[in-house]
Amino acid sequence: MFGPHLILEAYGCASANLADLSALSKMLDTYPPRLGMTKIMPPYVFSYEGKHKEDWGVSGVVLIAESHISVHTFPDKGFATLDIFSCQEFDVDEAIKYFCDYFGPSSYDHKLIMRGREFPRSSGRARAIVEGEREKVALASGSF
Repeated sequence: MFGPHLILEAYGCASANLADLSALSKMLDTYPPRLGMTKIMPPYVFSYEGKHKEDWGVSGVVLIAESHISVHTFPDKGFATLDIFSCQEFDVDEAIKYFCDYFGPSSYDHKLIMRGREFPRSSGRARAIVEGEREKVALASGSF
C-alpha cells in the first residue's frame, strides 16, 4: 500500500472557530509534528466566498513530505472537512482527536481509505508487478 487517506466530516462546530484564519493556520502548523509527519512548507490558509452567501468559508492546506493535510470550513453551516493523505502510517485516532479538540464538533463521520493497493515500494516489487501483468496479457492473447 502507498498509505492511508483519512476523510473526516465534522458537524455542529462553533462558527467562530471555523471562521478564524489564524486558528486554522496554527492548527495546520502544529498538526503534522503531532502525527509524526514533516512539513515542507508553512500552511496556506485563505477565506473564500461561495455562490451562495452561506457557502463562504476558510480553507487551508499544508504540504508534508508524506503528502498533505487539508481543511475546509463552512462557518454559517457549522461544518468542516479534513483530509489527511500520507505515504506513511499515522495514528488515525490521534488525528481525529486533535481535529475534534480544535473544532469541537457535536458529531462527525470519517472514512479511512488505503491508497495505492499495488504501489511498488521497491524496484524488485515493480518488476514482479510488470512481469505479472505481461504474463496475464500473454495468456489472454494465447501467445504464451
